[in-house]
Amino acid sequence: QVQLVESGGGLVQAGGSLRLSCTASGSTFGRLAMGWFRQAPKKEREWIASISWHSSSKYYADSVNGRFIISRDNAKNTLYLQMNTLRPEDTAVYLCAGESGSVLAVEEGDLDYWGQGTQVTVSS
Repeated sequence: QVQLVESGGGLVQAGGSLRLSCTASGSTFGRLAMGWFRQAPKKEREWIASISWHSSSKYYADSVNGRFIISRDNAKNTLYLQMNTLRPEDTAVYLCAGESGSVLAVEEGDLDYWGQGTQVTVSS
C-alpha cells in the first residue's frame, strides 16, 4: 500500500510560481507511473501531467504545457510539480496519484493511489 501526501499549495498572485510536492510512503514509489490532477469548484477533475517511473516520459495537458513541469526523485519518494506563470483559472485543489501500470494510463484517471490534495489559489 502506498500513501501520498501533497504539500506546497497556497495563495499566489497571477504570474507567480509555486512548487508542489507529493511524498509517498512505502517502497514501491519508484515503480509507479505518477500524475497530477486538479479539481476546481463545480468542475470535473482534470488531468494535467504524467511522468513514467524512470522520468523518461512526461506528458502535459494543453492547459499547462509550457508553464508547468513535472518531475520526481525516486530516492526521496517524492513527486514535484513546478508551476510557473500562474493564472486565476489555475485555482483548484491539486492532487497527485499513482498507477502501477503504464504512464499512458495515468491520464484516464483510474489510478491505484491518490493523495488528499493541496489548495492552490491564484489571485488576479
